[in-house]
Amino acid sequence: MRYSLDIIKKNERFSIWNGAASTISQSFIMSFIPLFAIQVIGASNFQVGLISSMPSFMTLLAMIPGAIWVSRLELKKTFTAYSIFAARFGLLLISLIPFIPYTNQAWILVAVIALLNFPNAIATLSWQAFIGDLIPENRRGKFFSERNQILTIVGMIATFATGITLNEFSKSSASPYQWIFLIGFLFGILEVYYLMKHKEVTSSNKKEKTFSKKALSQIYKHKPYFYFLICATLFNFGWQMAWPLFSIYQINDAHATAFWISIFTVANQLSQIASYKWWGRFADRYGNTIMLFIASIGIGTAPFLTILSTNMYYLTAVNLWTGVFVAGTVTLLFNQLLSVSPETNRTTLLANYNFLVALMGCIAPQIGVLLLDLYDVKFAMTISTIIRWAGAFSFLFVFYKENQKKKAIQKPSITL
Repeated sequence: MRYSLDIIKKNERFSIWNGAASTISQSFIMSFIPLFAIQVIGASNFQVGLISSMPSFMTLLAMIPGAIWVSRLELKKTFTAYSIFAARFGLLLISLIPFIPYTNQAWILVAVIALLNFPNAIATLSWQAFIGDLIPENRRGKFFSERNQILTIVGMIATFATGITLNEFSKSSASPYQWIFLIGFLFGILEVYYLMKHKEVTSSNKKEKTFSKKALSQIYKHKPYFYFLICATLFNFGWQMAWPLFSIYQINDAHATAFWISIFTVANQLSQIASYKWWGRFADRYGNTIMLFIASIGIGTAPFLTILSTNMYYLTAVNLWTGVFVAGTVTLLFNQLLSVSPETNRTTLLANYNFLVALMGCIAPQIGVLLLDLYDVKFAMTISTIIRWAGAFSFLFVFYKENQKKKAIQKPSITL
C-alpha cells in the first residue's frame, strides 16, 4: 500500500474540507447563475442554453492537453490547485459584469462562463486522477458516499441561505449577486488551501502511461470500460439535455423566485443526504451496474414529472423525489468509472470519459432548447425522459451480460 492508514484518513479529512469549500463556491454558479442571467441581465433562452453547453464545449478543448499534462505528472496536487484557483477566479470576473457598459451583458456572461470552464475541466480531470491515487479502492464506496452526504448538507445550507438573502432584494438588482459571486471566489481560495494540505507521494508502482493516440486506441479493448462508456454517454445525453429546460420552466413558466429556486434545491439535496449511504451500501451488495440502472430510471422521471404542474409545492415534491436518484447517479457513475479504469492507464481513461460526457453536454442542452423553440417545453422534457430511460436500460443490459459471463466462468467443466 502506497499510503499508511493514518495518512489515508488524514487525506480523507482534508478532502472533505476541500470539497465543502468547493461545494459552496460552485453552488452559487449552479443554482443562481440562470436566475442572474434571466432576471438581472436579460439573457434569452438561447443564451441560457449556451450557459449550460459552453462549459462542456470548453471541456472538449481542455481534455486532450489536460490529459497530456496530468499523465506526465508524478505528483498532481500542485497542478490541481493552480487549475482550481484559475477556475474560481472566474467568479470574481462574473461579479464585475454589471459594471461593464455593454448593451448585452449576457454575451459577456456566456464568454466568462466558457473561459473559466477551461481550467475547471482540467482541474476536474486532475482531481479525479489525484483522488483515485490517494483513496484505495476498498475504501472508495464508503468514503465517497459519506463525503457526498456531508458536501450535500453544506451545499443545501449555502443554497438555502443564499436564496433567502436574495429574496430580500429586487429581482433585477445586481448587487446581491455580485456579493455572492465574490464570496464564492473567497471560498475557492479556501478550497485550494485544503487541497494543498493533502499528503501525496510518488508512486512506487509502474508509471502511468503517457496520454497518446496509441494509448487512446487501446482503451476500447478494455471491455468493462468500453461498455460503461457507451451506457454513460447515452444516459448523459438525456440527462444534460434537460438542464437548461428546468431553469427556463421554473423561472419563465412557473415564475419561481430566488426563494423558491433555493427551496427546490434544498428539497433535492435533503433527499440526497438521506440516501447517499443507502446507495453505497446496496452498490457494495449488488454491484454498481444494477444500481446505476435503478438510479437512472429514477432520474428519467424528473423531466416528465416536472411539466405536470407549475405549482411550487408540487415542484418541491418532485425535487424531493428525484434527489434520491441524483445521489445514486452521481456516486455510482464516479465509483464505476474508477472501478473500470486501471491505474496504469487511468488518466487516459478518465480524460476520454470526460471528453465524451462534455461532448454530450455541449450538444444536448442545445438540442433541448431547439426542441423547446420548435415545439414546447413539454415535448422537449418528454424526449429527455425517453433518452434517460434508454440509457438506464443499457446499464441493465450490461448487468445481464456481466452475469452471463460470471456464470460461464463459474460453471464447472465436465471431463470424461
